[in-house]
Amino acid sequence: MHLADFVSGSFAGACGVVVGYPLDTVKVRIQTHKQFTGIWQCVATTFSKEGVHGFFKGMTLPITTISMTSSVVFGTYRNCLQCLSQARGAGCGPNTKPEVFLSGFAGGVAQASVMAPGDIVKVRLQCQTESKRGGASMPKPKYRGPVHCLLRIIKEEGFLGLYKGVVPIMLRDGPSYSIYFLTYTTICEWLTKSGKKRPDWSGVMLAGGIAGIAAWFVATPMDVIKARLQMDGVRGTKRYKGLFHCFTETVRVEGSGVFFRSLGINCLRAFPANMIILTVYEILTSLLRAEPHSVGPFN
Repeated sequence: MHLADFVSGSFAGACGVVVGYPLDTVKVRIQTHKQFTGIWQCVATTFSKEGVHGFFKGMTLPITTISMTSSVVFGTYRNCLQCLSQARGAGCGPNTKPEVFLSGFAGGVAQASVMAPGDIVKVRLQCQTESKRGGASMPKPKYRGPVHCLLRIIKEEGFLGLYKGVVPIMLRDGPSYSIYFLTYTTICEWLTKSGKKRPDWSGVMLAGGIAGIAAWFVATPMDVIKARLQMDGVRGTKRYKGLFHCFTETVRVEGSGVFFRSLGINCLRAFPANMIILTVYEILTSLLRAEPHSVGPFN
């Protein structure tokens, strides 16, 4: 088993959270609040009402959970590649593109069970627009922080409430991580000079950023469904009976375009976040394997 990929993936995921979290907050609010009509309007409103802190609501728990989920994604991906390679037999050459695609799918699905509890806490805190700075007449936030949010969900919705949205997470991350690793591998191969095993670090960074954008093109529609199911019933009556009903009701009320309303912010966030994630991952993996000339995802 390649343990280095689990460790590297964990640190890389944490770095990605810090870089991309403010834009992730804007994305979630656009997906779930009709009061926000666009990126800049959401940014301006959040800053004026909640200050800089408003963009980082609920980040503490995601840094921990996303470190774990990123570890699962990269570790599962790498070890699936190894298993598929062994199944073909020794001397069959590097992993094929279908193997990269299938391994990415396995990594995306595997992370869902670890990711779901932290993700629902993140989404609910990000969508909590009430500010602690408000006066006595202003509504107070429902959740005081990540731990309070986690415990309140368990109290009000049961332990399974933490896994609200786990199915759309799987449907989002399986295909998107397939595209993610396939895009990254392909671009790195294109940018690798003849006689070398990997591109230079600028090529790795570029490939990581483009891979993140490609993944979010696939993931955004299901990401909207996920966020809405996770917020359903928090502010009153439940609207959706399940995933399919959420999809059909959203299309009926707002049109199919709503599934891509947050695509721009997803892509804007994805490039720098995944540029950092994959660069950190590659550096740490090379150091932990003591193989300075290897590049994990496609070596």
